[in-house]
This record gives sequence, C-alpha cells and structure tokens, in this order.
Amino acid sequence: MDNYSKTKETANRIAVIERLADSPDGSRLHVYPRSIAATEGAVLFLARQGASKVIGVVGQSGGLTGAAYLLGTDNGDQQLRICPATAANVAVLRERLPHLMPKPLGLAKSIGLGDRLGLATPGHADALRAYADGDMAPIFAQQSVRENSRTGRTPQQVLDDATLGAFQAGWQEGYGADADHLKCIDDVDEHLAAGYSFYTIDSGDHVQDRGHTATGATLQKLYDALPWEKLASTAQDTVRRYADVPFDLESFRLTMTGEQVRRAAVKYGAAVAHTITLARHIASRRSHDAYEIELSLDETEHPTSLPEHLFIAAELKRLGVEPVSLAPRYPGRFEKGVDYIGDPEVFANEFKRHLAIARKFGPYKLSLHSGSDKFTLYPIVARLSPEGAIHLKTAGTSYLEALRAIAVAAPDLFRRILRLGHQRFDTDRATYHLSGDQALAPNPQTVIDAQLTTLLDESHTRQILHVTFGSILQDPQLKSATLAVLRAHEDLYRDMLVSHFAKHISPFTAGKR
Repeated sequence: MDNYSKTKETANRIAVIERLADSPDGSRLHVYPRSIAATEGAVLFLARQGASKVIGVVGQSGGLTGAAYLLGTDNGDQQLRICPATAANVAVLRERLPHLMPKPLGLAKSIGLGDRLGLATPGHADALRAYADGDMAPIFAQQSVRENSRTGRTPQQVLDDATLGAFQAGWQEGYGADADHLKCIDDVDEHLAAGYSFYTIDSGDHVQDRGHTATGATLQKLYDALPWEKLASTAQDTVRRYADVPFDLESFRLTMTGEQVRRAAVKYGAAVAHTITLARHIASRRSHDAYEIELSLDETEHPTSLPEHLFIAAELKRLGVEPVSLAPRYPGRFEKGVDYIGDPEVFANEFKRHLAIARKFGPYKLSLHSGSDKFTLYPIVARLSPEGAIHLKTAGTSYLEALRAIAVAAPDLFRRILRLGHQRFDTDRATYHLSGDQALAPNPQTVIDAQLTTLLDESHTRQILHVTFGSILQDPQLKSATLAVLRAHEDLYRDMLVSHFAKHISPFTAGKR
C-alpha cells in the first residue's frame, strides 16, 4: 500500500471514530478526541463507557481483545473493537504506541506526579503543556510502596492508570514510571515485573543516627562493625581514601578529618551497602539503558551534611552505581502538603553546595522529596540550578486537589471525608513528620458549602486530609463515592490540577517560555 492509500485509510478510520456517538450495544461511548492515534493497520482511541475506560480500535486488533463490531460506512465496512482496560490490553497498547512506554529521563529537569487515585494524569499532562513548554520531563506513574499498601493498588495498576491517562491526554512526549521508596528485593521485583523505568531506593532504615553522637571508643566500634565486605573496602583504607584529602568543589574546598570520615561512614555506610545490593539486583534484570536509579535519604532524623553527601557520592561512584538523582535530607522541614518550614537563606547556601557535590561525583540531579507546595523554595532552586539538574517529587497534593473538586461538586461527601480524617489523624500521622494540629484546624461545621474549598488552603486541615488518605480509601463506601464523583466531574478535577501545578512548574520554566 502506498503512502497515499495509507493516509486515506487512516483518515477514513479516524472519521469513523469521530462520528461514533453510540457503541454498537447501545450504551453511550464517549470518545476522548486527543487520544486518537494512528498505528500500523489501525487507529486506536480511548473512550469512557459508563464508569469505565475502554480502548477502541478501528482496523487490525493487533492483540487487543474485546467485543468486535462491523460498522457500515460510506467508505465500506470497518471493524470496531471495544476492549476493556485490562492489564493485558494496556500492555498491548504500550507496545503499539511506543510513546506510552515509560522510559528513562536522564538528566533532564523532571517532576514526579504521584496519583493516589489513578485519575490525575490528564490534568498533569495539561499542566505541563500549559506551563512547561517541553522544559520539564514528567514521571506520571509514581507511588511509594507505603502509599500502595494504603490505597490497595498494585504497581501494575499504578502504571496502567498512568498509561491510560497519558493516552487520554494525547501525551506523546514520553514519561517515566517511578517505583518509589523501595526498601527490599521483593518490592523491587514487583516493580521490575510491571516495567518501571525509575527505581527510588530508600535506604533510610539503614542510616545509623548514632554517628552524630557517638564518641571515642564507641564511634570506633561502630565504624569497625560496618559491612566492609559489601563495601569492598576496609576500615583503614576508607579513612586513607578521604581523610585530609582536599576536594575542590567549584566555589569551595571540602577537607574531611578522620573523625568526620568515621562519622559519615557510621551514619551512611550500611545505607550505601544496602543501595548497592538493590542497585545490582536491578542491573541483573534490566538492560543499562532501560532504567535509572534514585537514592532517597530524605526521611532521616538529621540533615545530610556536606561531608556525608560527599562520602555517599564518592562511595557510590567507586562501587559502580551511577544514580540519576539523589535526595539528601536538607535543612529545615519538608512536611506534607505545606510550604517549606525553615530559613530559605540557610537552605539556599546548603543547596548550592550540595549541587557542587552532585556535579563533581555524577553528574546527577538533586531531588526534592515531599516537594509538593514548597513554593518558597522553587525560585531558589531554579536560580541555583539554571541547567535544570533537579527532580521535584510530588504526591499527595494531587489527592488534595481531588478533594477540592469534591468540595465543589459533592459538599456532603467532602464533609464525610473530613470527618473521618479528623477521627483518624492521630493514628495515621505516626509515619510522617508533621506540625499539623487538630486543635488549630478550623471547625468545618462553621464553614458553609460555598466556602469548603478554603479549608484546603489552611495548613492544619491540609495535613489532616493529606495523611489520612489511606483510611479514606480503605472505607469501601467513601472510596466508591470519591471515584464516582471525580469520574463524573473529570473536567473540574483536571482544571484544578492545571491551576495548582502551574504554581509548581512555572518557577522552573518561566525563563524558557
């Protein structure tokens, strides 16, 4: 078939889809026009049928399975197949439209867009179109193991929902998939099987905070007990490698004493060993160009000092692990759902020096975890890293925007969610560092329906709602009602996401637009 014939046949198939108002079985079929995509022998599209998303194909099914119909048109009969969005069908969709396959993003400026409900990707994509202008690469599939355990979703479901969301939005610029906060081999394997492209190794449980306080013989004993075989070194060689060695780092020089080396090693040596173990496991199962690794050390008690960062970076490099990004524990507080708590000038001075270490021993990006809503810091980070060597990780803020949409569309449901959030807050906050205080949150009974959204702009209420998502989504009635409202008002939810993420994206891309 010549190119003219291919173009004509594709146009005929698209015309069939565009005229399609009702599916052959009589139930309403709403086609998402931006999803329509031509591939070899067929045109694919996404549609909503009742409460479900379905994949449509006009032409060759190519492995997609579903009910087949023959449509009579002015251009002859066309086969239409309506396919449920099963994991198998979504996998075929990724194969037929390679831009829907998650991929490594490299050192490009990037943003992680966690989605606890599986409905946010179209809004994320539209926000990037409107405000990034191609200058910020997205990770659409991103959930931590902890979040999945609370929402009842699997890594495969998270990835498939992101794939369908990107398809619905007509996103063709590529995206990543982050297996977030991995702590053990079993967690890694589940994400490897699903096909993730970005693996965030969380070695925080192996950080030894006694490195801050131990002295004398106690410090030496802890140092001697490190897993030296896994680190492919000895206690003596490690001190010789770093102590009294000047490291020139752009605008400053860093020289570590023997005690600083031992403290850094005691605090982070086991964490480095754990990172190496997981990284090598991933490398044994993925080709080098199919994945990238991030190291997460942000959920620790004390900030990561410059000597500690240097030790971690140098050891990873020596042991052959090249992260694409690293998340230190920065000074100040990165609490969920609220702006940065701390001195922005102190943060800026430390961040600039952490960047110098990342450039020296990588290059790799610095990652800002719990990065949602840290509006004070975005201009600082953008200014200090004009080359864009940053990764901004967001998660729960998209869930809060879902609740904002519910507050508008279903005020009674929002009040039920907030009531349970207040009941569960003292329990659910246990795994987070928060300053939210129920006693300081506004009484929702005094707020009229038209002003309910103002509660989502109040820091204590934001944190109550942010960390109780698991309790909400483990309640079958609340979960079902939440999803039903958002599906019925998907344009409202999308618009709220675009408006909210404009404030996250614009500071990093304003100079490019």
